[in-house]
Amino acid sequence: MNTSSRDFDEIIDRVGTHSEKWDSMQAKYGVSPQDGIAMWVADMDFRPPACVSRAVQNMLEHGIFGYYGRDGSYRAAIQWWMKERHGWPIEQDWIFTTHGLVNGTAMCVDAFTAPGDGVVIFTPVYHAFARVISAAGRDVVECPLAQVDGRYQMDFDAYDAQMSGNERMLILCSPHNPGGRVWSRGELQAVADFAQRHDLILVSDEIHHDLVMPGHTHTPMGLINGVEDRLIMMMATTKTFNIAGAHAGNVIIPDGGLRDRFAARMNAMGLSPGSFGLEMSEAAYSPEGAAWVDALCDYLDGNRKLFDEGVNAIPGLRSMPLEATYLAWVDFADTGMNRTEFTERVEHTARIAANHGPTFGSGGETFLRFNLATPRARVIEAVRRLQDAFSDLQ
Repeated sequence: MNTSSRDFDEIIDRVGTHSEKWDSMQAKYGVSPQDGIAMWVADMDFRPPACVSRAVQNMLEHGIFGYYGRDGSYRAAIQWWMKERHGWPIEQDWIFTTHGLVNGTAMCVDAFTAPGDGVVIFTPVYHAFARVISAAGRDVVECPLAQVDGRYQMDFDAYDAQMSGNERMLILCSPHNPGGRVWSRGELQAVADFAQRHDLILVSDEIHHDLVMPGHTHTPMGLINGVEDRLIMMMATTKTFNIAGAHAGNVIIPDGGLRDRFAARMNAMGLSPGSFGLEMSEAAYSPEGAAWVDALCDYLDGNRKLFDEGVNAIPGLRSMPLEATYLAWVDFADTGMNRTEFTERVEHTARIAANHGPTFGSGGETFLRFNLATPRARVIEAVRRLQDAFSDLQ
């Protein structure tokens, strides 16, 4: 398959297409889609690979959209992807399919904890974790990440001291969103040891595991020692291939006892996946899909370099080094401005919609998150606007 930068450079107008990212930013941020740049919701402004589009076209041409059955080839595609791309052999019966990974997270909280139990998260982290934990009547236990030389690290001495004994689950974001960290094997082993010390179910959300910058390697939690009896691993095609609207996510559970508990909750709630998401996912997990992802990561790395160079040239702004994901995490602390002032400049002067840092929990107060998965011309324009909006600092 030939994928060039031209495929990602195409400007595709998403306004008026029920795009959350573009059609909701006026109401949420006061940024008009007519002259603004949407850099908040974590989906991409790129078409998926041709193999995914062909799968949808084949369904359309067949013309009957009935119940999906005999999913062995779909499960085999997941097995192939995990072994070939991530070096983790899995069994077909370990795989459950949920309506995306926010639903998968909620299902884990529901299946493995009870109201009033504590669920540990390392903050700042993906905002949906705290939302579903709280909505389920569980306690959010925030363990703050430490910044060391401008990168996030974990402090397990502090976390051990925080534990009350009421905690039942730990949700890890690997790679980390919003900080863009690819956790090392040693760090992942420390997470596993922490979960074992405190007898926590370990949910590892690895939705960004394919979107890793050149020079970095993601390690699946399933390859770490001591997790076999407590690991729930989550992954999906939706982030990797920009098909989030398919709402298809996979929850992978190696332990038989945990699988039985999860299956019981799935059955009790009557959950089953939609056929479009499964057809697209099977097509994506292929050599053609893999080649597209490789080209995508190279393109995102180029966007990252341009954005970081331009933003870090603005006195007082610092973009955290991005090792994975396409989400830049920018700290405005050294501008001396309060959150209202720097946010006003980004939204109303630069006309850019970016995620507000406090939604990611403790430690996000001085940050904004910018989505770089958009044609390069938009990234260049966003940098120019930010430099203009903060020109008085230069």
